[in-house]
Amino acid sequence: MLEKQKTIAEKISLQGFGLYTEKQITITFKPAPEDTGFIFIRTDIKEKICIRADFSSLLKEKIDKGIILEKNGLKIYAIEHVLSALTGMDLDNVIIELDNREPPVLDGSSKFFVEAVEKAGIIEQNAIRKYYTIKDIIYYENKKTGGEIIALPYNNFEIMIVIDSKFFVQNAILKNLNQFKKKIANSNNFCFLFKEKTKGTINSFSKEDKKMKIIENKMRSSFISIFSSNGNNDVAKHILLDSIGFLSLIRFRLKGKFIFYNPDNYIFLQLLNNLTNQINKEDKKKYIPEFNLEKKPVLDIKNIMKILPHKPPFLLVDKIIDLKNDYIIGVKNVTMNEPFFTGHFPNEPIMPGVLQIEAIAQVGGILILNRFKNPELYSTYFLKIENVKFKHKIIPGDIIIFKVHLLKSLKRGIVHMKGEGFVNKKLVVEAEVLAKIVKKK
Repeated sequence: MLEKQKTIAEKISLQGFGLYTEKQITITFKPAPEDTGFIFIRTDIKEKICIRADFSSLLKEKIDKGIILEKNGLKIYAIEHVLSALTGMDLDNVIIELDNREPPVLDGSSKFFVEAVEKAGIIEQNAIRKYYTIKDIIYYENKKTGGEIIALPYNNFEIMIVIDSKFFVQNAILKNLNQFKKKIANSNNFCFLFKEKTKGTINSFSKEDKKMKIIENKMRSSFISIFSSNGNNDVAKHILLDSIGFLSLIRFRLKGKFIFYNPDNYIFLQLLNNLTNQINKEDKKKYIPEFNLEKKPVLDIKNIMKILPHKPPFLLVDKIIDLKNDYIIGVKNVTMNEPFFTGHFPNEPIMPGVLQIEAIAQVGGILILNRFKNPELYSTYFLKIENVKFKHKIIPGDIIIFKVHLLKSLKRGIVHMKGEGFVNKKLVVEAEVLAKIVKKK
């Protein structure tokens, strides 16, 4: 049975002091639409910039300091415990508002964030949850620290942490997220250590105490170093808590068995990079349209010329093989007889990039004009072209499959479309097009 995405039922706020800052911080959790993910918003900034918690936003050069998100120079620090709480509570979409550059540290665990989620309530959404399953063994080692990470194929989500130092050996295991609240959420070693050293409460650090906190927080890249003389039994559990926060930066839910031996943030970075690359590769493969060139076309060249005002030699689509309400698939056969090859270039014929974009626009034009009762009475005009990428050259003999999606229908006849061109199931060109539908005079 397919699982549905989840968000919280209503907004809820918490207050407390931050790990780096001296002022009291308010964090507010709000329900979010499907496929939103976890979005952080700095409400103390006039622009209220949104930063999505994913690998692309991670400040990778500062990985030794934990999870820091960055967008347009704006940073949000120390969000591991928040992300771990949201993931551990089986959520997919939440908006997190902060009035400072970090969430409140509270007791140094995910406990109070979990309690807030429970108080707000959880609701199921309509969209299906997306999973990525580990397919092959992934292994990384940091020879300097002795840290190791291994990810194994598995039909569920399981993490094991092993901490092996000269002072103590510990391990912790989470067999599924249902155990998170009871076994992991309240693990707060770091803050207990700070309390012992400062002999104060979490929310009453002096300026000097906070400096010490920052120094010790920087040591977390090796994780076990600040616990070597402490021997706290929750060390492995707290590292497991942080691990869930790191893994939540992958935009899909994960299925696999993860075994971490003396892990550090640098090998977490390697693992996240690997998983992100694998997901991107699979996404591209899934996105290649399925088609049957032998099947009778939905629209042949005669039908196309009744819809589009373009005529040969400037008609750059030969047939339409699929046509739905929000997307269309068209075909262009590239031959040496194309008039543009006379000058581009006689000795090395390559289809001009501008004509590739024109072909995308023509296929998109058919998608829109086909909805009109008398399409010949209307024309489409470019307003804007953006996010254009030419990935491979197109030469005579190639068959280009164009797939164009309708991204958004705007007012006053303006449409926003995204098109891709494929040759031999390889993406060769992509672009977004803004066009205006105008009735002919």
